[in-house]
Amino acid sequence: MMSFNLPNFLKRLLVREKKKGIIGVVVVMGSEMKQLTSGLIDGSIGVGGGVRDVYGEDSATEDQFITPWTFSVASGYSLLRNPRHNKGLAFTEVERDAHYLRGLLPPLLMSQELQEKKVLHNLRQYQVPLHRYMAVMDLQERNERLFYKLLIDNVEELLPVVYTPTVGEACQKYGSIFRRPQGIFISLKEKGKIQEVLKNWPERNIQVIVVTDGERILGLGDLGCQGMGIPVGKLSLYTALGGVRPSACLPITLDVGTNNEKLLNDEFYIGLKQRRATGQEYAEFLHEFMTAVKQNYGERILIQFEDFANHNAFELLDKYRTTHLVFNDDIQGTASVVLAGLIASLKLLGGTLADHTFLFLGAGEAGTGIAELIALEMSKRTSAPIEEMRKKIWLVDSKGLVVNSRMESLQQFKKPWAHEHEPVNTLLEAVKAIKPTVLIGTSGVGRTFTQEVVEAMASINEKPLILALSNPTSQSECTAEEAYKWTKGRAIFASGSPFDPIEYEGNVFVPGQANNAYIFPGLGLGLIMCGAIRVHDDMLLAASEALAAQVTEEHFAKGLIYPPFKTIRKISAHIAANVAAKAYELGLASRLPQPEDLVKFAESSMYSPVYRIYR
Repeated sequence: MMSFNLPNFLKRLLVREKKKGIIGVVVVMGSEMKQLTSGLIDGSIGVGGGVRDVYGEDSATEDQFITPWTFSVASGYSLLRNPRHNKGLAFTEVERDAHYLRGLLPPLLMSQELQEKKVLHNLRQYQVPLHRYMAVMDLQERNERLFYKLLIDNVEELLPVVYTPTVGEACQKYGSIFRRPQGIFISLKEKGKIQEVLKNWPERNIQVIVVTDGERILGLGDLGCQGMGIPVGKLSLYTALGGVRPSACLPITLDVGTNNEKLLNDEFYIGLKQRRATGQEYAEFLHEFMTAVKQNYGERILIQFEDFANHNAFELLDKYRTTHLVFNDDIQGTASVVLAGLIASLKLLGGTLADHTFLFLGAGEAGTGIAELIALEMSKRTSAPIEEMRKKIWLVDSKGLVVNSRMESLQQFKKPWAHEHEPVNTLLEAVKAIKPTVLIGTSGVGRTFTQEVVEAMASINEKPLILALSNPTSQSECTAEEAYKWTKGRAIFASGSPFDPIEYEGNVFVPGQANNAYIFPGLGLGLIMCGAIRVHDDMLLAASEALAAQVTEEHFAKGLIYPPFKTIRKISAHIAANVAAKAYELGLASRLPQPEDLVKFAESSMYSPVYRIYR
């Protein structure tokens, strides 16, 4: 029997983790023990907006001396395989002695900065984007802090790797490249026991869930269970761009089957090999999930719906927005980032939003979501009824212009956009008839902004605003080069996926990217840090206005209507502050009192990927 002859001000904590096969002893100072146990019992709130986190990630800006062994004592070998605490060659001599790492690492000591330089050099050797994606994901599973430091410091270079366009190909081949789970897969097999499944996830203090059923992944269609790449990628950005700590993020895929014949016949497909559940079966499954999430994680858990098909996306958002803290990035996030670009573009176009006419190609969840937020902003600015503002916005779907004479055959979410006009069959005819100042593509179909369409826009407008928003790059309605060339350099252009700068007749044009990543990380941080209980449309407007305010005269001089991504954490802090301020104003914030300086509070709440010192 071991005994310790310690002074009275020390207490002993015997820790047993049979589940992990780890047994050890941690000696904790009496004051620390009191703080730790009281925090666990009363659910103390950290600055990051969640329950106090014993590893100190909430107090991200403080240099802390911490141990990863607060609850379990890992041997050196296990420590090196724990991505949250592994530092690789950055473990100091003292740490190597204290944590049984001698002999398990080469003798070289390497700083985190040098590790980052080395990883970036290796990544640049890959010629195939998917290989680069796999290498980055391997790093995330091996060394979490190094992964996020690399992503934060090189966001403009690596954003297309961890998210669109590369993530689309990763989802298509997810079954082949799948190595270890990065989230929870909940299939129809788990119906009736979803709450139990959620408890299998090792983290308890979850603040954000991104969930998909894989039916409409980007512009690629039904990828079923392989859509997991989207929640994983989105939550990586919540941390890197918005500062939400990784342990508070949970990716979830709901596997209700797939109607993709290729996947159903693929021996390597990792999901259920059956047709998609629909109707009552689907609704009951989703309702059980939503109920279980709230029971497990509480009222303030943010649930982001991602890449659900149109018919389910609108219904789920309408059904749960009054009972849960929910947000649909395809409908609301896209709308918010596009509205921000439109507000910023007024500096180049002149006038107000209400002075312009908008024509959309695509009348799905993205198109109608953007249209509704534009109408809401115009209504707010002019004090005119939103019904009047909708008349300035026109939609074209696969059957032509959405008009009154088609009302009976239209889906419910399209009906508010059916205006009085004679039928028009093609986009080109619609441009000539409506004479829009702004053309927005959300069709998911590539090369639909043809030369004739773009030239028609240029003949109507001195500075045509063209937004080709469909992802990935292959599905973009037109390229940046086509937009500038066909308008003779007069277009103001932005796209959903990135395009390189274009040189035209001696001038260099830098295409903007209307990427949802501008909005959802900052929006999520704002909701978390104020303890919001619901998402209100005015919060989305607040996010748009905050993003638009970050575009400077220097950016406008380059034709940009969005700020560069290299300042994204600063942008996210301002968005979070604006969103939180609106939540407090609307009485939807539960974390009181309101901080005096919300921007500084947001910045102090952000997760830092810098290595901790282990004692």
